[in-house]
Amino acid sequence: MRFSLASAALAALSCSPAAQALHILLNNDDGWASANIRETYRLLKEAGHDVLMVAPVVDNSGQGGRAVFSTSANLTTNGEFNSVLAGAPALGPDPLDGHIWYYNGTPAACTFVNLDFVMPRVWPNVTAPDLLVSGPNVGQNLGSFLYTLSGTMGATYAAVGRGVPAIALSASSVGGQRSYEWINATTASGYPDPATVHAELTVKLVQQLVKATPKGERILPLGYGINVNFPTITSFTNDSCVDPPFILTRLTGGALTDIAVYNETTKLFRYGDIVGDGVNICINGDCSLPGETEVVESGCRSAVSVFTVDYDAPIGKNATSVQKKLAPLVQEEKGLKKRGARSNEANQRPYPWRHE
Repeated sequence: MRFSLASAALAALSCSPAAQALHILLNNDDGWASANIRETYRLLKEAGHDVLMVAPVVDNSGQGGRAVFSTSANLTTNGEFNSVLAGAPALGPDPLDGHIWYYNGTPAACTFVNLDFVMPRVWPNVTAPDLLVSGPNVGQNLGSFLYTLSGTMGATYAAVGRGVPAIALSASSVGGQRSYEWINATTASGYPDPATVHAELTVKLVQQLVKATPKGERILPLGYGINVNFPTITSFTNDSCVDPPFILTRLTGGALTDIAVYNETTKLFRYGDIVGDGVNICINGDCSLPGETEVVESGCRSAVSVFTVDYDAPIGKNATSVQKKLAPLVQEEKGLKKRGARSNEANQRPYPWRHE
């Protein structure tokens, strides 16, 4: 069988010194038993990282950043793919691996449960994780509208808000929503199953960040995260897209937003989408970069966008004009103490460190 370039890179990086190992939290919105997340867990571990997964017990797609916790101590229905049966605790580990956990909550809730309950018990000597990886999702999450809608993204910016560097990864729906038990060992193309390729690409990106981060520095600056979208991996049938290059992008640019579409016959609404002006104006960041939607839809390329959870409008004439319209009803508070505010990187607390 032939192996992808990503596999070769992974094999080489797996031989890296132990000092390159990270403490990584893993999450998604498709569920703890889905193919993509289990392959990502496996390959991150093979690369030498210590990985702790807490993910929803059932599919929680489209939850955004909602943190919804279980209202019952036990499951009232089976977990996805009958991976856990009704009556089991709402939170629990895989009986074969104590670093794989499920929880009956939304993706953002799973991030918090891991940070505040599971991690302190499994890693009692770790003060903070080095990184959270969310996904790879079944279905791409392109543009700023899906940034707010996606559970994959919600798990990510929940972590970023807690001071943890985080990466969201999304793939096409090739292969569909399926169990990790249904991953193909071989394909017609001779390349790995798309779920394995998604995991290889994820590890490749994580290893690049590790390689570029000096000892004692954060993997990403405080308040920053990364959104990654993979194109359709073709390994089920051919090798036309099995090792897509990573392209630096921005969230806006060709991005879609939803509309309501009314059916006169059924008298019901469904959602449609349009390229919306509001989600495609470039206000922050490098406006010369291509949009992630445009890059992924143009061929076999992966889009990598850097984002921040500081949603304030930048200082400039547009923000000033809005502020003037609000005056005198809305006034500027002079001398108000800003709780937790940090105006520059020099004031950032230097955690979480890379664990050596």
